[in-house]
Amino acid sequence: MQTIKIFLIGMTAIAGFFLSLTQGSVEISSAQIFNDLLGGEVTIDETKRQILENIRLPRTIVALLVGVNLSLSGAILQAVMKNPLADPHIIGISSGAGLFGIFVMMVANDTLLVTPAAFVGAMLAAALIYLLAWKDGIRPIRVILAGVAVSAFLGAGISALLIFYSDKVHGALMWMVGGLSARSWQHVEILLPYSIAGTFATFLAARHMNVLQLGDEVAQGLGLRVNLVRTILTATAALLAASAVCVVGLLGFVGLIVPHTARLILGSDYRILLPGAAFLGAAVVTISDTFARTIFAPTELPVGILMAMLGAPFFLFLLRREL
Repeated sequence: MQTIKIFLIGMTAIAGFFLSLTQGSVEISSAQIFNDLLGGEVTIDETKRQILENIRLPRTIVALLVGVNLSLSGAILQAVMKNPLADPHIIGISSGAGLFGIFVMMVANDTLLVTPAAFVGAMLAAALIYLLAWKDGIRPIRVILAGVAVSAFLGAGISALLIFYSDKVHGALMWMVGGLSARSWQHVEILLPYSIAGTFATFLAARHMNVLQLGDEVAQGLGLRVNLVRTILTATAALLAASAVCVVGLLGFVGLIVPHTARLILGSDYRILLPGAAFLGAAVVTISDTFARTIFAPTELPVGILMAMLGAPFFLFLLRREL
């Protein structure tokens, strides 16, 4: 039954992928897409070919990878903190990545350093949250409150940078909202290595995440080095979140909505939950981006706005359940 559910979620991700390629100001049929990508008898004119290969295809691949990265990052954080409210955006990890990424983008003006800088920012934010939340152990509510405080503090830093470098504010504002406009093959090349490495490491750690759910004392009794595993998993979550943030900006709530929904569908076994969350994240981001860029056409709505509209009520619903 679980295999069937994962298969259906995977088919939804594939449907979202092709929906993103077909919909837009210029409609391209599925037959024309298959002809261009796989070879076939259906003809496609040069204009549509250029739109497909140089605009929609890289944008859709970026959306797919970002969905996978943020979903797995959220799933890891929820396992490490044993808290369904944990999410890289809510607890401040994305804000740390955003602050360092914007600083490098504006001050150093070096795109190659954005991802490493964002990773450092994400890790420092995670360490600060742990430090503030620790008091005779970690309690979920303290992590959330510390994360909100850290996120607000780092957000103030981002606002200060926007004031000091007001000539570059437009690009930074679009980056803060979170969007996929004008994403190209260069962004795919930036994101892909981190996505592959982070996804591989996450799947390898599925068994450790299951053990963590039993509690620290039981996990230690089973031979798990809890603090080391938590540190490695947090670093993996930070890497996945930072790589997504450096390409599409502060796209929030994906890491909250998707893992929790996957858990409701597939259960709490991370060996099954993680691939389900990856497929579902890819589906959510690709479908949401397609909807955001077509609903008010020709005006394009950044997908981050749509995700915030969906995610904020979902977060409040979970918060009421937890408290």
